[in-house]
Amino acid sequence: MNFNGPGEPRGHVLLVAGDTVVCRRTVQLAPSANVAALAMVPAAALLGSDVPTDSVCLDGARDPNTVLARLRSAAATPGPLFVYLSGRLTADRRGRLYLALAGTTRAAVRYTALPWDWLESELRGRPAGMTTVLLDLAADADAWPSLREYRGLPGLSHAEVYGVVCPPGFAAGDGAVSGYTRHWIEQLRRGPARPGDVQLHALAAGAAGLPPGALVLPTAHELDSRSAPQPDPYRSDPYRSDPYRSGVQGRPGDGGGPVCAPTADSASVSIAGPIPESTAESTAVPTAGVVVGPPRDEETGGDPRPYIHALATGGRHLEAAALARVWEEHVRDTYGFSSMEAVEWAEIRADLARMAGDFPLATGLWIGACRARLVGQGVAGREVHAAAAGALYCWTQLKDRASVVESGPELVDLLGALPALDPRLLRLTQARLDALRAPGLPRAVHT
Repeated sequence: MNFNGPGEPRGHVLLVAGDTVVCRRTVQLAPSANVAALAMVPAAALLGSDVPTDSVCLDGARDPNTVLARLRSAAATPGPLFVYLSGRLTADRRGRLYLALAGTTRAAVRYTALPWDWLESELRGRPAGMTTVLLDLAADADAWPSLREYRGLPGLSHAEVYGVVCPPGFAAGDGAVSGYTRHWIEQLRRGPARPGDVQLHALAAGAAGLPPGALVLPTAHELDSRSAPQPDPYRSDPYRSDPYRSGVQGRPGDGGGPVCAPTADSASVSIAGPIPESTAESTAVPTAGVVVGPPRDEETGGDPRPYIHALATGGRHLEAAALARVWEEHVRDTYGFSSMEAVEWAEIRADLARMAGDFPLATGLWIGACRARLVGQGVAGREVHAAAAGALYCWTQLKDRASVVESGPELVDLLGALPALDPRLLRLTQARLDALRAPGLPRAVHT
């Protein structure tokens, strides 16, 4: 979020520590430690704004109505809002989800825990783009089946939600700040320029050492369900500010200059699911052997990127990918195979593959783009690091062991060539690769 400027309304930061997660007398998740660490971060860094901010920490609350009152007060703020929740996610006998509070018992969940739908209800009336919810949770055995049924956390459609939910019985921790929250904080402190929330999320999730099966939010199902457009469709991109908004035009003679971003929200893209064979609004989907030409100037205003992005956000991923390949070939012929113009189109194709759920292709394209940028821009280039983050994010989404092992060594080499990156990213990537190289593992992995 970025809401700087004179006369801006006050912002609000609400940090809530729920019940500690304990398994076999060992603390797996310590919400109090997480909130204490996050409370040390300046509110301006959490909000991405320098507006005057009120901060509230709730630790050890036992009454859900107390938390509700604080949540209602936070939701009423007219400025940007940052809500952080950490603790145990549980459910009642009907499968209704709750954030367990201090003293919550299984027999009295409905009376001693915060109903999850209260959070959605209080945040529903806030303006779009003004609310960020960060989650570091662990689900118990009662909640996990509901999460699998929902394919993620329900609700919160009016907020930008990032976070992780670990499954029950994961590897025990030591009661310190959890990996995801710690890496989020460390990324905020790494440089003078604050990364975007989704880039923070991608880097933190990739470096957190999450247990197998952990739920990383937003999920593909949640991305598909978002329908409210945002002013900037690329502020939620996990690894680039906007691969479609380069100053390089796809066609000679366009005159350069900045490209107007399309108005659709890239976060509303459907990542999973087949493309319908025909709809009232779609054209034929390109198949093998069909040559797709660039759209006409009157269709694109001289720039194909908004048109291609609109195809992808409409679920027409094959058409978008085919057009992007045509334009990439055109740019290569015009500017050169290794030109930055061609690299930008490779990044667009990587983003389209990510949107379509083709993470093996997206990983390979991001790795190739990063290597090309590394040659042209050096190890300190901001776009080099953004491409590396894209490659790492897509690689962590791979569920097929063969794909992980195939692209892992090249990703490890790439991360090793970037000394400014957090060294733990390289260590954790290597550890995941080594673990999945072990013989006797199933083909499918859940990491």
